[in-house]
Amino acid sequence: MSDAVLDFERLKRTGTAEAVLCASKSPSQIDAILAQAATAGRSMLLTRLEAHAFEAIALEHQTRLSYDLVSRTAVFGEHPALEVKTGIGIVTAGTSDLGVAFEAARTLAFHGYAAPVIADVGVAGLWRLLERLEEIRRLRVIIAVAGMEGALFSVLAGLVSAPVIALPSSVGYGVATGGRVALEAALASCAPGLTVVNIDNGFGAACAAISMMKLAEG
Repeated sequence: MSDAVLDFERLKRTGTAEAVLCASKSPSQIDAILAQAATAGRSMLLTRLEAHAFEAIALEHQTRLSYDLVSRTAVFGEHPALEVKTGIGIVTAGTSDLGVAFEAARTLAFHGYAAPVIADVGVAGLWRLLERLEEIRRLRVIIAVAGMEGALFSVLAGLVSAPVIALPSSVGYGVATGGRVALEAALASCAPGLTVVNIDNGFGAACAAISMMKLAEG
C-alpha cells in the first residue's frame, strides 16, 4: 500500500498535471504509485528518474514507461491524444544544459506542446545566438537555459518581445558550481519582465510556459 495521495484532478484544476518526483523515492515506492495510476487508468509524468531506479522498477511497470535517460523523465501509460500546440521554445547556452532543457521539453510534450530546442547559442560565441535570432523571435514564450554566469538570460530578454523564463542549470565549476551564480544573475537581471525558476527546474519552467500560453490563448 502506498502512502502517496495522487492528485489526478490537478490538470483539470490548474492546467498542468501532477508529476512524480522520483528523487529520494525507493523503487518500491515508485511501483506503488504506478500501481495506483494503472488502477485509475491514468498516464503520469515521472521526473528525476535515474537509470538505476528505472531498472529496479517492476517489469510490469517498466514496460509501460517511455524513459529518456538524458532528461531522466518517463511517461507512464498511454497518454490520451492531444492536439499538438506550438509557440513555446527552449533555448540553451550550451549542450551541457540539454538534460534540463529536455526535462522541460518532455513536460511540454506531455501537455501537448511541441517545443523546439535551440541549443548551444550561449554568449561566449554571440554570433551563434544572432544567427538563430529570427527563429527565436517567432516564439510566443521562451525558456532560456544556462549555467556558468547565466549571461544568456539578460541578453536574450533584451532582444525579444516574448516572455522569457530563465532556467538556471547547475552546469559550471569554481564559483559557478551548482548553478547558484546563474540563479542570482537571473534574479539580478536588468532585463525587465524576466521570469525565473529554481536551479534545474525544467518541469517548473515548462509549467510556467504553459500557464502563459493558456492566458494568451484566452
